[in-house]
Amino acid sequence: MNEFNVENVAFRMISNGGDASSLFLKAITEAQGGNLDEARRLVKEGEASLLAAHKLQTEMIVQEASGEAVGLNVLMVHAQDHLMNAILLKELVGFFITLYERTLPEKAV
Repeated sequence: MNEFNVENVAFRMISNGGDASSLFLKAITEAQGGNLDEARRLVKEGEASLLAAHKLQTEMIVQEASGEAVGLNVLMVHAQDHLMNAILLKELVGFFITLYERTLPEKAV
């Protein structure tokens, strides 16, 4: 993977990871407002973006494991941060939805 491709992959990871994080945060807001079906829909959409970012990361890992240098720069570190934050938010959004399911008045659910 040459330097241009590494930058391209990093930008795509940032984009997909950022989209996933935004969707997960919107899902928490929707759940807080009692819109649990919309929250779940946003989670599914976020999971698709997260999967796209994770696939890019996996491709790079496989390439490096095959002996090809993939390069490391600040942009890729930033991309990894976006991916890790999105993974963490994915874990947390499930807890929030469950919490709001249990605590919201029956009419809001």
